[in-house]
Amino acid sequence: MADDTYKVVKIKDGDTMEILSNDFENITVRLAGIDCPEKTQPYGKAAKQYLALLCFGKNVKLDGSKHDRYGRTVATVLLTDGRNINYEMVKNGLAWQYKQYSTDPKLALLEEYARENRLGLWQQDNPVEPWNFRKKKTKKKSRRKKRQYEEAVSLVNHY
Repeated sequence: MADDTYKVVKIKDGDTMEILSNDFENITVRLAGIDCPEKTQPYGKAAKQYLALLCFGKNVKLDGSKHDRYGRTVATVLLTDGRNINYEMVKNGLAWQYKQYSTDPKLALLEEYARENRLGLWQQDNPVEPWNFRKKKTKKKSRRKKRQYEEAVSLVNHY
């Protein structure tokens, strides 16, 4: 394995993988500029499976080395044949361009292509963006006040 390549050893979900460096360090990589459906969303499992088909067990190169708040490396992942994994996910309708973090015009064109051709998640009438899905999921539900029950301990004298 060349010094600048890594082996994909685990697919966590459609946009996160674990790679192994030459010095046997595990690195978690978040695909830059895209966001895949969550595992519990429609096409979430398909995105994970497609990512695995593309690169599991293969050598890849990273373009970018930013880190997110979870300590993951955020990068574009390239196969040794030059294919861009991030682009492949969007082009095949298994990810959105994550516009909050990406201004890549090619990602925008690939998403438009997938939408127009109703590929992957674009077969749905109203696909929910993962960032909106996560917001709804984490909104705190109004909780009723729990009743406070006082426990009484009775001491009985046994004479």
